Amino acid sequence: MIDPAIIIAAFLGGLVALSLHLPPLVGFLAGGFVLNFLDVEPSPLLGTLADVGVTLLLFTIGLKLDIRTLLRRDVWGGASLHMLVSTLTLVAIFLILKAVGLPLLAGVAPTTLLLLSFALSFSSTVFVVKVLEKRSETQAAYGRLAIGVLIMQDIFAVAFLTVSSGTLPSPWALGLVLLIPLAPALRALLDRLGHGEMQMLFGILLALVLGYALFEAVGIKGDLGALLIGLLLAPHPAGQTLARSMFSLKELLLVGFFLSLGLTALPSWEQLGVAMLLVLLLPLKSLLYQLVFMRFRMRHRTSLLASLSLTNYSEFGLIVGAIAVSAGWLPARWLVILSLAVAMSFAVSSLLNAFSERLYRRIEPRLPAIDTATLTSSDRPIEVGDAEAVVLGMGRIGRSAYRRLQKVYGLQVLGIDSNPKSVARLSERGFNILEGDAVDSDFWDKLLMSPEVRMVVLAMPHHAGNLAALKQLRWRHFPGRITAVVEYPEEIEPIRELGAHAVFHVYDEAGRALADSAAEEAGIDSKISQLG
Repeated sequence: MIDPAIIIAAFLGGLVALSLHLPPLVGFLAGGFVLNFLDVEPSPLLGTLADVGVTLLLFTIGLKLDIRTLLRRDVWGGASLHMLVSTLTLVAIFLILKAVGLPLLAGVAPTTLLLLSFALSFSSTVFVVKVLEKRSETQAAYGRLAIGVLIMQDIFAVAFLTVSSGTLPSPWALGLVLLIPLAPALRALLDRLGHGEMQMLFGILLALVLGYALFEAVGIKGDLGALLIGLLLAPHPAGQTLARSMFSLKELLLVGFFLSLGLTALPSWEQLGVAMLLVLLLPLKSLLYQLVFMRFRMRHRTSLLASLSLTNYSEFGLIVGAIAVSAGWLPARWLVILSLAVAMSFAVSSLLNAFSERLYRRIEPRLPAIDTATLTSSDRPIEVGDAEAVVLGMGRIGRSAYRRLQKVYGLQVLGIDSNPKSVARLSERGFNILEGDAVDSDFWDKLLMSPEVRMVVLAMPHHAGNLAALKQLRWRHFPGRITAVVEYPEEIEPIRELGAHAVFHVYDEAGRALADSAAEEAGIDSKISQLG
């Protein structure tokens, strides 16, 4: 059983973080440190929940990932180049600090400094994906780039752990290739399970048994197995539904991960000072990401926001630190320093990402100009053509609005969505649709809005995206009508205050339409028509 104090600390920490407009995970970290200060013993169950949460996170990443992303030069090339440059730069810094007499580096061999620098070159998959999911930007251009780099780093991590363990995977690991022909059967079974508890249970079975347990049994890191099983299901439309159904469970279990980081150890003042020194090196890490990404053909916004999201240290650093300590290469107190540096980097990165768009707007004019002809097709100017209505967000509600505007009102409609897989699928089905991220201010700079456009429908699944799009439309003095969809009643007023002409609450409108349809089928006239 988990100590009630742990649950209380997690809730209060998250509550304080929300009141300060910070992600709750920062509060969970702080809660862990408070518990540590109060000498609350970490529960073994908490560690188990944390491990399961991380495994489910990687599984859901796989469900949402297009494998072709990893084959892009900016992903595998950017991840490899950054790791090399970052590691060598940190080694140089550590050697300088050792030369000036930093006590904690006394007697540490150069090879160990290389190992330590390698560990600090990674960014946190758990943290970055949580931030991107909170902002509904895992499918935005910069989100896809960041996740691709993180997965490449995970692959490097697995390779390192395999080498450092001194044991090769079991020969039976070759049999894992049989999972590829098994994938169609898994997808077919997923189709038959519906959308209830059996679907979620199947997801847990795939992640923890077919993924984690099977891969561990043949000597390969289980988390990588969960990721790869998710990748096998990713091409199937039901994979996205499965990811959504597991979202809340994964989020809850990840609370244990962030609490356990804070519970690792309580530092001395000297260790705290070194950890803060490592945090002060984060801007250098961000700069290196930016310089590397600028070597590839992408917009400054994509490279800068990806760099900011990756500006943190990874929990993988703790694993490498534990290996170095167990081998006697590194003093045990470095584990405390690394865990504290990782936790503080999450807090710093949360603040950076909260203001990433403002930072981009300030920095962008100082960055070198880019020849638009060299950009990828998705980054070039967007023309809406002869569209009379634009629907932003082509999920279920957006598609329904698109069809009705087209078939019932005879309008030329353009759909816009940030998910390239959805865009490709809907385009094949005959939708007039383009890829674009309405939260991206550059998207609006690229969008050449025709005077023929009479209305815009904001049907994105996240409230922040609809608000951002509405602000951009108002700032550009769009003369047409703007209609927005909201999920919760408290979201109605902020949308209206920004000037939306009509706001529709999803559940109210669905209930109203259902009642009207039922009454019409029963031959009952409404009171309004009777009064008329």
